[in-house]
Amino acid sequence: MEYQETINWMFSQLPMYQREGKTAFKKDLTNILALSKHLNFPEKKFNSVHVAGTNGKGSTSHMIASVLQEAGYKVGLYTSPHLKDFRERIRINGKPIPKKNLIQFIKINKLFLEKQKVSFFEMTVGMALDYFAEQEVDFAVIEVGLGGRLDSTNIVIPQVSVITNIGFDHIQFLGETLQEIAFEKAGIIKYKIPVVIGEKNSKTSTVFMEIAKEKKADIYFAEELILENYKTDLLGNYQKMNVKTALQTLLILQQNGFNIEEENITKGLENVVKNTDLKGRWQILQFNPKVICDTAHNKEGLSIVLDQLQNEDYKNLHIVLGVVNDKDLDTILPLFPKNAIYYFCKPSIPRGLDENVLMREAKKYNLSGESYNSTNKAYNASLSNADNEDLIFIGGSTFVVAELPL
Repeated sequence: MEYQETINWMFSQLPMYQREGKTAFKKDLTNILALSKHLNFPEKKFNSVHVAGTNGKGSTSHMIASVLQEAGYKVGLYTSPHLKDFRERIRINGKPIPKKNLIQFIKINKLFLEKQKVSFFEMTVGMALDYFAEQEVDFAVIEVGLGGRLDSTNIVIPQVSVITNIGFDHIQFLGETLQEIAFEKAGIIKYKIPVVIGEKNSKTSTVFMEIAKEKKADIYFAEELILENYKTDLLGNYQKMNVKTALQTLLILQQNGFNIEEENITKGLENVVKNTDLKGRWQILQFNPKVICDTAHNKEGLSIVLDQLQNEDYKNLHIVLGVVNDKDLDTILPLFPKNAIYYFCKPSIPRGLDENVLMREAKKYNLSGESYNSTNKAYNASLSNADNEDLIFIGGSTFVVAELPL
């Protein structure tokens, strides 16, 4: 199979949470353990950092990877979902997995994958771990896909486990209270492996401390870290907390004997986009009119992004908005400003919420505008309507941002 044919097989033959939602979610590690054994346990062949959380885990993972690169390490980075190309999920020192390696992995393992009925996500995790082992990376920063305890990435034994924060997202899988969600994410805490918690919360801290005590794992709350004024090229206000979380993780690696200098930390944080090619986090696409996009998609993430939006200078505000169909609209729509002109759209995935349904629900919160059956049509309409002094924001879903010319 050629590259596109291979990708099409991966996407269409097997269930995938990104496209299908709940039906693709497996609460079981049986397949990934079987795949790891089949691949000769690649996760045991390099150092790793394991990153979970409701928000910020992608940015934090990229920050840690960027600093480790500046320190001279060969660094694998596994994240999900991708924005433009599947290969974004699996990188070494910022470079995506070559097409030939991806094709070869599927070609060699296809019979096993089919026989074992390995899911899209399990297969992708296995591919990443196998590629990192084959390329002999020094470190791999592994982002959890969903939850933690039963996520396919939870076969790694990291140098440090990281949980950025806890919020109400994916409650249909992880639980309906913050404590239940925290328990699922705390499943990545390993025996005698230090764990960093990004944000301290009275409702979840007890859960983390109890499990860390049970596992004899040292626990660090990054929120308590007193920082120098580190700068990062990631522009969102929410990145301040992610910087603390990344820094606390790196300090633990330093204490454990890994060679990470202060200069590496400074340069790594200042060059995250350059080193890792991270996109879609408070990304400015153009000026006159100014266009900003962000992948925030739940209450906690959107609250911070929309607060920052209100601090921008503009004449009129235009918002291109699309979401997936399992999103709890009653928790996110009240966050959006009523004085904006809206362009409601449907991201082009099966889980995308119909633009007219979104427009109807938005009207209940006095958000008004027009509907468009694609992100590009909505975006082009906003560009046509906006003056040079106006501001356009595009968001609500990773899949909306993914359709933009980034």
